[in-house]
Amino acid sequence: MANIKSAKKRARQSEKRRMNNQWQKTRMRTHLKKVIASIEGGDKTVAQTDYREATSVLDRLVSKGIIHKNKAARHKSRLSAKIKAMA
Repeated sequence: MANIKSAKKRARQSEKRRMNNQWQKTRMRTHLKKVIASIEGGDKTVAQTDYREATSVLDRLVSKGIIHKNKAARHKSRLSAKIKAMA
């Protein structure tokens, strides 16, 4: 544990940020699972709506620096391809 006052404060801030980032990533995964579930359900309009929401969440996480832009692009690309492949 830190002994210097500024180091203690930095540790508190880091823990807060870590918890917030963890919550944001969990939220992202939930949205991605929701899109996959709607694709497997077979309803294209619901899948597209869920995809739009997931895309928004991914883009926000990229802008905050929580995930890498290529990771977001990869998820969006794969989900988009699955939606387009639906009948």
